Amino acid sequence: MIKNHSNISPAQLPDAEDLLKVLAQKLEPLLQKNTALVGIHSGGAWLMERLLVLLEHTISKHAIEHGTLDVSFYRDDYAQRGLKAENRPSQIPFDVENKHIILIDDVFYTGRTTRAAMNELFDYGRPASIALVALVNRGGRELPIAPQTVAADIPLDASQHLQLIKQADGNLALELNQHNSARTQEHE
Repeated sequence: MIKNHSNISPAQLPDAEDLLKVLAQKLEPLLQKNTALVGIHSGGAWLMERLLVLLEHTISKHAIEHGTLDVSFYRDDYAQRGLKAENRPSQIPFDVENKHIILIDDVFYTGRTTRAAMNELFDYGRPASIALVALVNRGGRELPIAPQTVAADIPLDASQHLQLIKQADGNLALELNQHNSARTQEHE
């Protein structure tokens, strides 16, 4: 069930670059030996690219491996959504077996994207554990899945669509739009 939250305006959104720094600070203590980072396309992959730079010392110290997932084929609404133009193949260039995986996503909504990512990860092997970090938790969870680490909780109305965008200069920004049906395009 989607609950109505406060209606937020685009002017009230925090700066995505500031949130990225907060996420890096919260993520650093989680980076230990036998850990791997996996960014979920597309926003989670963008975040991971930037986190690899921000946390370079810790990542090299613990030999943290990384990869990306495109969960399009694993989503329970694939028949409705179909393929999108920006689909990219998943790249997991390490052995998932017994690895502590940290999934990275941009906006957490219902939990369906995370569920799809976990299903795909298990096709690569059986991880020791899976944790989820997200830049923003917008509320609206429908599954017993939640991020363990977030940079910000921004409760949104079901009609609002929050998306991470990559600007021409490479900086990240949050974009908020109104939709008649949030379920049709919302990044979940």
